Amino acid sequence: VVEEFHNLKTRESEVIFVQNYTLSSQPSILAYVCALEMKQAEYSHNPISKLRIFKHTKKKLDSLVQSNPTDVHLRYIRLLLQEKTPSILGYNDNIKEDKIFLSNKLEISDDSDYLDLYIHKNTSL
Repeated sequence: VVEEFHNLKTRESEVIFVQNYTLSSQPSILAYVCALEMKQAEYSHNPISKLRIFKHTKKKLDSLVQSNPTDVHLRYIRLLLQEKTPSILGYNDNIKEDKIFLSNKLEISDDSDYLDLYIHKNTSL
């Protein structure tokens, strides 16, 4: 799912990804769905609609992180989104927390090591 997510190039492929994985019961997969749902707001021409999509998806992702605080995918996606979201939207409360969590994960060898390259490539870590 991680590689598939990072290889998406078109709006249509993003929509298909969301459709394929939106009913997943795995929080780590839902993190990537949230990221793409938030990105879909970019395609709306209505600023109110953009903000509504952003707020809804932000709440959904934050809830997933709260319920699964040790899920490295959730922390990675939240950091990725918070670093890329315009500061005017105020979605930057967890950057420091997520950086500490991910830095600690990067230092140890575990089953999430395949994600390390993506973390280094796509975040400020």
